[in-house]
Amino acid sequence: MVKVQVWSDFVCPFCMIAEQPLLDAVQAFGVPVDIEWMPFELRPFPTPTLRPEDPYLQTVWPQSVYPVAARFGVELRLPSVSPQPYTALAWQGYQFARAHGQGHAYNDQVLRAFFQQDRDIGRIDVLAQIAQKTGLDAVDFETALQSGRYRQAHQQALAAARATGVRSVPTFLVGQRWLPGVQEAATLELALREAAAA
Repeated sequence: MVKVQVWSDFVCPFCMIAEQPLLDAVQAFGVPVDIEWMPFELRPFPTPTLRPEDPYLQTVWPQSVYPVAARFGVELRLPSVSPQPYTALAWQGYQFARAHGQGHAYNDQVLRAFFQQDRDIGRIDVLAQIAQKTGLDAVDFETALQSGRYRQAHQQALAAARATGVRSVPTFLVGQRWLPGVQEAATLELALREAAAA
C-alpha cells in the first residue's frame, strides 16, 4: 500500500485547500492509500497567534487564500476566532483518532469546523464534539486530552517534522517524493502511481 504523509496545521487555510485534490488523486488512483496527517504547528505556544482583525490576515486572505480556494473549488472563510487557537490539543486529538481508525475523518472535520463553521478548535469541548461526529467516544476522547495521554505521541510526530527538514505546510511525502505546497490532483495521482511502481 502506498503511504502518503501530509505535514499540515489546522489553522492553515492552504492545508484545507490541499486536502481535496489529494482525495481526488486517491480516487483516480483507485487503490487504497494510507494517509497520515503530520503535525507542524505554525505558532506553537507561547508564540502569539494571529488575529483575524489585523492587517496581515485582512490582506493575505483576499490576495492569496480566496483565489486559490476558488481555483480548487473549496469553500472556506476567514474564521473570526481571535486570537487564533493553538493547535497542540487538536493534534493530540488527531493522535487519539488515528489510534482508533478515524484519523482522516477527524482531520477533515477539524479543518471544516475552523474554516467553514467558525468554531474555536483550541477548546477541548469543541474538539470532543468533533470527535463524536466522527464516531469516536467523546468522553474517552476528552479524558485523553485532559490527561495528556497522547501528548508524547504528538511531540514525537513534531520531532519527525524537524528531523525531515519540513519548513512549511502543506508538504506531501508520497512514497519517496516530496511535494511542497498545494498540489494539483494530477500531480498527486502521478506521484501515487510512481510510488506504487517503485
